[in-house]
Amino acid sequence: MPSFDVLLKPNTVELKNAVDQAQKEISTRFDFRGTPAAVEQKELELTIIGNSDFQVKQVRDVLISKLAKRNVDVRFLDESKPMEKASGDTLKQLIVVKSGIDKDLGKKIQTLIKEAKALKLSASLQGDVVRVTGAKRDSLQEAIQLIRTKITEAPLSFDNFREK
Repeated sequence: MPSFDVLLKPNTVELKNAVDQAQKEISTRFDFRGTPAAVEQKELELTIIGNSDFQVKQVRDVLISKLAKRNVDVRFLDESKPMEKASGDTLKQLIVVKSGIDKDLGKKIQTLIKEAKALKLSASLQGDVVRVTGAKRDSLQEAIQLIRTKITEAPLSFDNFREK
């Protein structure tokens, strides 16, 4: 049976390049000179550091512009954590880069596939990937279009399109 996988996977190389470019711009900008403004990356966690709430937002804007230039979708960023005090008079904000489909999004994709009964497909959550299988290749391609139009909160990608 033909199948494909639905993934949520950022391009980590482009993410690192965007963070490096943002840090370079921050170090050369006049309004950030002499301040602790910075962007740091540890794996899939970004930390934005600044003197004030305004400066943290400015650093975030620089980072987002660099991500956009490197074609990294900003929907990968989870900015749900509030700003917190760091050492001294600085503030920091932790931004987590989403990777892997969580259970809620996986269930949403599964129900979307099940509701499209005309396609005769099945979807199963396998770790952080959703595998969609069906009898016909055309119905799988229709499922990809359906998922792209209905699921807009995450930049999903499709991989391992197989015909068995």
